[in-house]
Amino acid sequence: MVTPEQLKIWIESGFEGADVNVEGDGHHFEAVIIAEEFTGKSRIARHQLVYAALGDKMKAEVHALSMKTLTPEEHQAA
Repeated sequence: MVTPEQLKIWIESGFEGADVNVEGDGHHFEAVIIAEEFTGKSRIARHQLVYAALGDKMKAEVHALSMKTLTPEEHQAA
């Protein structure tokens, strides 16, 4: 079973310097990802970047992932 900590590491591997927080029960996860790479990208494009970082793990090991993707500036304003 995937742990929130494992998922956090997998997401961080795709984003240099990202701030990632993941909570979940092994099947359903919620992630807040703050990364400079999201600047100028739509929500769909941001999610696609996260899915790319997860690769095949998203199909095989992670059943449900809800995510909030923010730039550092958006996070500061929140």
